[in-house]
Amino acid sequence: MRRRYASVSPQSSCSPARRNLALVTSIGETLAVQPPEVSYARSGDVAIAYQVVGTGSPDIVFVRGVTGDLLSTWEQPLLVRHVEGLAACGRVLMLDKRGTGLSDRVREVQSVETAMDDVRAVMDAAGSDTAVLWTGGISTGIGVLFAATYPERCAGLVLFDPRIRGTRSTEYPWAPTEEEWRDRLTEVRAGWGERRYLEDLAREWAPEAAEDDAFRDWFVWHMRRSLSPGAALTSFRAAMELDVTDVLAAVRVPTLVLPRPALPGPGHFAAQRIRGAAIAELPGLRGVYTWVDDDAHRATMEATEQFVSGLTQRSGSTRVLTTVLFTDIVGSTERAARIGDAAWSDLLQRHHALVRRELARFQGRELDTAGDGFFAAFDGPARAVQAAAAIREGLRSVEIEIRAGLHTGECELSDGKIAGIAVSIGARISSLASPGEVLVSGTVKDLVAGSGLRFEDRGEHRLHGVPEPCRVFALAS
Repeated sequence: MRRRYASVSPQSSCSPARRNLALVTSIGETLAVQPPEVSYARSGDVAIAYQVVGTGSPDIVFVRGVTGDLLSTWEQPLLVRHVEGLAACGRVLMLDKRGTGLSDRVREVQSVETAMDDVRAVMDAAGSDTAVLWTGGISTGIGVLFAATYPERCAGLVLFDPRIRGTRSTEYPWAPTEEEWRDRLTEVRAGWGERRYLEDLAREWAPEAAEDDAFRDWFVWHMRRSLSPGAALTSFRAAMELDVTDVLAAVRVPTLVLPRPALPGPGHFAAQRIRGAAIAELPGLRGVYTWVDDDAHRATMEATEQFVSGLTQRSGSTRVLTTVLFTDIVGSTERAARIGDAAWSDLLQRHHALVRRELARFQGRELDTAGDGFFAAFDGPARAVQAAAAIREGLRSVEIEIRAGLHTGECELSDGKIAGIAVSIGARISSLASPGEVLVSGTVKDLVAGSGLRFEDRGEHRLHGVPEPCRVFALAS
C-alpha cells in the first residue's frame, strides 16, 4: 500500500492576505548571513562549484532546477530559509551544475547524465558515501537517473513537483506542446538577460513575490548570474527533450514525492510509477518555488524532516539501471576464410585492443568477449553511445566494419555479471543493425537528450522474447 503523509495545515492567526503582505515586506530584508565557503569538485575536465551547509547525518544533496548561483542564493532570505530548513535535517551539499553560476561554463549542452556525474563528483569531493537527493521540477531526471543507477549511494529521493517528460503526450498531458516549446525557446533566445523578460519570468515562476521590487531585482540578477543567454537556451532545449518515464520503475530507493494537490497531476504520475513512493501534497502553491510561500515552505520542511528521520539502513540493491552495448564484426567468417588464420588472428587482436581502449575511455565495463563480439555495460547511456560511435569510427581505419546495439534498463547484478530482459533487448537490437550502424532503443534516445547526439527513426520492431514492441533509432553519422 502506498504511504501518504498527512497534509500540513499551517497554524496562523493571519488571514491569507495578511500573511502574503508579511511575506512580501520581508523579501528585501538584508541578510546577516555569512555564505559558506565555495569549493570545487572535478567532474571529468569540468570544475563544479559546491557549498557544504550544516553538519550531521544524513547528507542531503540539493539539486536545483534550470538555474543556480551559489553566491546570489545567500542574498535571498526566502531561499536561505529553504536551505537552512534542509540543513536542519542533515548536512546539505549544494552545487552549481556545469554551465551555471560559479561552475565552469561549457560549450556542450548539459544532459541529465552529465548532471548526474556532477552530483557524484561533488559527493566524492565532500566525502559523502551516501546521500538523500532533494530535487524536482525539470531537474527530476537527474535525481531519478542517479537513484536508479547508483542505489547504493542514494539513501533516499525527494521529488518536488516532478517533471518526468518535457513535451506533452497522450499519457502525459501536463507538459507544454511542441508549439508552446517553440514559442518559449524563441522568447529565451530573444530575451534572456534582459530585465523586462526576466521580470515577466519572475511573475510566472514566483507570482507570490514578484510584485515586490526588491525580489524582482534579486531575481533578475540571480538569473543573469546563473545562466548566460546561450546556456539558458541550451538548458531549456534539454528540458524540452527530457523523458525519464521508462526509468521510474527502476527507482528502488525510498522516495518522497511533493506534488501539487490538483488531481491528477505530474507528481501523482511519478509517484504511481515509483515503487513504494510516499506522497505529501503541498498546499496553495502557485509558482515553481516552495520557498516563496509560507504555507508551502512549512509543509515542505515538515514532510522532508518526517521522511528523512524515517530512513533506515538498507541492504545493497542487486538491481541497477545499466546501459548494455553489444558489438560484432560484419562478415567475420567470410573475411577470416579469405585472409587466413594468421592474418585474422592479428586483425582480431587489433580489434580487441581498440574496443578495450574506447571502453576504458568512456568508463565502460567489458563483461564478455565471444570471438569477434563484445558485451559491455555502462552507468551512463550517453557514454555508451559515444563509445559505440568511437569504436565504429576507429575500426574503420583498419577496414573493419561493425554493427552495434544499445539499450538501457534494469539489470540484475550477480558476481560481477548482469542479467535480465534489458540484456536480451540490447542483444536483439544489435542483431537488427546493418553494417556500420549503431542502433539504440527509444529509452536510450530519451535519456541522452541534451547530449548533442542525433538519431534517425528506424520504426517499431517485435523482438523475440520481448512482449512489447520496441522503437529503434540509428545514431546519425
